[in-house]
Amino acid sequence: MRWNSGLASVAALLGLANGDVFKDPDTGFSFSQSNLQITTGSSYITVRVAIPSPAPAGQPYDAVLQVVAPVSAGWIGVAWGGSMTNNPLLVGWMNGASGVSSIRRATSHTAPAVASGPTVQVLSKGTKSNGTHWQITAKCAGCTSFPTTGSSTKTLNPSGANRLAFAYSRTKPSQPASGSSPINVHDLFLYWDHDFAAAGNADFQGLVDRNLNTSLVYEAPSRDLRRKARDV
Repeated sequence: MRWNSGLASVAALLGLANGDVFKDPDTGFSFSQSNLQITTGSSYITVRVAIPSPAPAGQPYDAVLQVVAPVSAGWIGVAWGGSMTNNPLLVGWMNGASGVSSIRRATSHTAPAVASGPTVQVLSKGTKSNGTHWQITAKCAGCTSFPTTGSSTKTLNPSGANRLAFAYSRTKPSQPASGSSPINVHDLFLYWDHDFAAAGNADFQGLVDRNLNTSLVYEAPSRDLRRKARDV
């Protein structure tokens, strides 16, 4: 999918300032968004999160992540625990006109491996590109509650701010058609506090179902991308 001329400007792609609620006309989700500067100029990555409303406090819940990045970005990763280790890292990139994503995890400062347990589904209606930016939208199951170290488990607060982190690389993965492709070392790493209280969607599951009419599904340990069609 490609943006039409009405969405071609950077302002339209990135939305407004940090802390906004962004209503996505393509997917129907309301997202809480943060704009994260990646250069000393005006180059930003926008990270948007949507969750169910109400979401059960202290229990796992699904989340939809949307990332808007400049075309200079080879891959983007969002760490749900705010660290490059011991938490799910949702990585995504564009392969032509298609989005590719997987969940990685590292226990030390080495290249993160594909994680078992969490699953990610790319939502094609919210995944697109133009001459300046690309956007990927993906639903994650297992990203809001996860083991950290030892027997500890962290669950993200659906009613407040959560510390997230992102990694950015200018180099595309070596096998861009595969969700299990090796990824190179990131060029930039940044933390921020993301407002989950503003990310709620009362019809979250209904929106997920409608957006999964055609999606890409990646789940370890299959280590492959499968196209999955669902009736809505």
